[in-house]
Amino acid sequence: MKKILQLTTLLIITSLTFIGCGTAKANESAETVKIAYLPITHSLAALEEADELAENDNVRVELVKYGSWPELLDALNSGQVDGASVLIELAMKSKAEGVGIKAVALGHKDGNVIVVSNDVKDGADLKGRTIAIPHRQSSHNILVNDALAKDGLAIDDINVIELAPTEMPSALAAGTIDGYCVAEPFGAMGVSIGAGKVLYTSEELWDDSVCCALVLTDDFIENHKETAKLFVDGYKTAGNNLDADTAKKVAQKYLNQKDDVLDISLKWISYDDLDITEEQYGELSEKVKDYGLSDNPPAYEEFVKNDF
Repeated sequence: MKKILQLTTLLIITSLTFIGCGTAKANESAETVKIAYLPITHSLAALEEADELAENDNVRVELVKYGSWPELLDALNSGQVDGASVLIELAMKSKAEGVGIKAVALGHKDGNVIVVSNDVKDGADLKGRTIAIPHRQSSHNILVNDALAKDGLAIDDINVIELAPTEMPSALAAGTIDGYCVAEPFGAMGVSIGAGKVLYTSEELWDDSVCCALVLTDDFIENHKETAKLFVDGYKTAGNNLDADTAKKVAQKYLNQKDDVLDISLKWISYDDLDITEEQYGELSEKVKDYGLSDNPPAYEEFVKNDF
């Protein structure tokens, strides 16, 4: 009887071992998608998807963090990564210069603000002021232009400088700039420390605005068709799953920001329904041309891919 029990125990342990090995093998066979990102709220859908697919048997996300847009763009353009969550204007410029990439989804919806010093009375009071943006090729540049147009000013009426996002809140507090527009949560940081106030939210200036996008390289799409489809579907699902509580948990995990900053920032942004429509892209392209970001942005059908 004792021998029978020992044999039964051995068989159970052996079976569990094989089951465990089978699971590990299945997980190890999952294709990995390398995605570049910056630690900003605009990247949360990609970060959430990485968590959701951590144990997926078919596809996983390897996140590659960068500290600046130029670094990220260099990795994307040189094929060091399979895709990125990136400013869409930067991706459009790369596409126009011959880099093989496609925009496959939005990064987020809304989520930008123009923050100004507390002594700025209104939009017209921006005349002669210094406003910072993260990059000329950005929706933040477009939003500043939109704000000026709304108040009867033009870009030549202010001093625009490019500044690293992490430096903007402290620069506003020190008085070296009078305002800025940048990816979140840096706008919220300026508000949180009392250095400034929100002059405009993005939806007040540009309804259904486009800012960041998820892009994939043509090489990855062509050589990993099924994985690309699974990845994009999973990304859009992750976006739909980012309710207020989930978004904050993901932001707390990846962004290393204070809770009050995240609470402010996440009120301005959403992640549901991340398809890029032709109408959205058309309006973006017109603004890119009108404000001098590009004379010839890539056509929707050349740059945006919705059919997987």
